[in-house]
Amino acid sequence: MIKLGVNSVLFKDFDFATAARQIALCGYDGVEISAIKGMCEHLELDRWKEQADEIKSIVQENGLELLSMEVASLDEERLRKAFEAGAEIGIPVINVGPGGKSGVEGDLQQSIETLYKLSKIAEGYGVTLCVKAHVGNAIFNTPTTLRAMNEISSPAFGIDMDPSHIYRGNENPEEELARVISRVKHIHIRDCKGRTQGPGDIHNQACGRGDIDLFAYCKTMVDGQYSGPVCLEVIGANQHSLADVSIVAAESYGYLNACLKALGARESNLAQKG
Repeated sequence: MIKLGVNSVLFKDFDFATAARQIALCGYDGVEISAIKGMCEHLELDRWKEQADEIKSIVQENGLELLSMEVASLDEERLRKAFEAGAEIGIPVINVGPGGKSGVEGDLQQSIETLYKLSKIAEGYGVTLCVKAHVGNAIFNTPTTLRAMNEISSPAFGIDMDPSHIYRGNENPEEELARVISRVKHIHIRDCKGRTQGPGDIHNQACGRGDIDLFAYCKTMVDGQYSGPVCLEVIGANQHSLADVSIVAAESYGYLNACLKALGARESNLAQKG
């Protein structure tokens, strides 16, 4: 069964306990904990050992799983801490961005070399490093994603396929997912209005509100036998109320759960409860 989660960055103005409680109330299976320096550090990598027991307790109390962690940075020292924390706390996937600039061959090669090195380090910790194509970065579309896939053979390396970046990069994510699904180990998901540079208002990032054909994307996911986490990642949630961000999470869960149930990739609520 595909597991649905929320990146806690949506709840950046609230503590992790509050985020986890709201995520659980919305119906999700798990959480992607944000460790993004300068944006949202529900997991502070410089002191993760102090937080480990509390984080594990919070997710357990709310009946959630720790599905992934977003670090974003390619800093090796920071990622070693993330890998160590993931191995100890039980977070299987560490997500990063590719860095660099689109259309610069040197940046693309540097990004791939860095990801290769980091994935070899991740192997030693038993966790998976995932990268996503990101508008404006060195890896920004399907061809550059395929370059990374071809040049990084480590089993600890995977693709985090975010349809909003692919759509805003003028590709159709429901078609492009099939080309990379063999190495997809995590999915960030959100909707968007138009093919603009930024993701837009948080409410228009709620799944089902934008222009992406997310049902077709989910079908490609299921047809490709994907079974990893699908985590809602909504950014730009500055100074929104708890109700505002919870509505985005709840609406997205309802949409995604309905799509995946229709495709046979989610059990009924009664079956889930056992």
